[in-house]
Amino acid sequence: MSGRCVLAPNPGPMTLDGTNTWVLRGADGSRSIVVDPGPLLERHLDAVACAAGEVAVVLLTHGHVDHSEGARAFAKRVGCGVRALDPAHRLGSEGLADGDVVAVDGLVVRVVGTPGHTADSVSFVVPSDAAVLTGDTILGRGTSVVAHPDGELGAYLDSLRRLRELADLAQVQQIWPGHGPVINDPLRAIDAYLAHRAERLEQVRAALQAGARTARDVVARVYADVDPVLWPAAEQSVAAQLAYLRSD
Repeated sequence: MSGRCVLAPNPGPMTLDGTNTWVLRGADGSRSIVVDPGPLLERHLDAVACAAGEVAVVLLTHGHVDHSEGARAFAKRVGCGVRALDPAHRLGSEGLADGDVVAVDGLVVRVVGTPGHTADSVSFVVPSDAAVLTGDTILGRGTSVVAHPDGELGAYLDSLRRLRELADLAQVQQIWPGHGPVINDPLRAIDAYLAHRAERLEQVRAALQAGARTARDVVARVYADVDPVLWPAAEQSVAAQLAYLRSD
């Protein structure tokens, strides 16, 4: 296995057990790729540096602070750049784009654009492990938020279908998520995500027919059995669903 997970000590309702920082290294490689250094917590960055050794580059799945906040400080510490789709999160001149290949000491990482959770979300396929690092696009437990207005449901559904195609072709046999445990049955997980989104859309339609007018109204009806601490995140997803239904 080319990947090692270093769990950040930032557990919470949105981060589950904490942020998964992934350290990737080829079988005979001396340098690492670090994906999502996580929050700016010195003890976490110390642990990542210890696991990573010499680092060639830092990659970001997206710019949310629980994934990116420590990236610049960590990269400066180990003497490398930060590559991200969003220029605001880069350190150095190199960015990331769909179809890019990052190769370090025999380890190949392929960039797959997976917008939807956020506009700048990407995933990283590691062919040697038939694995994909999904950031927040797919979590190891539960479902993800479509972070409206930056995130878009149509794009998110397309991204799930793209990842499903990779899994269906057996190019991906594991998901290494940004939060939660490794997923060993990608097809089942992705199909569950797609089914969940379809079910939520039907629930939103029903809430609108019953008189709901705003995203908050819909959340109160559809997410009545969900811990209210998660309602702000649910409201983002509902806003994305309403925008999707308006454009359908």
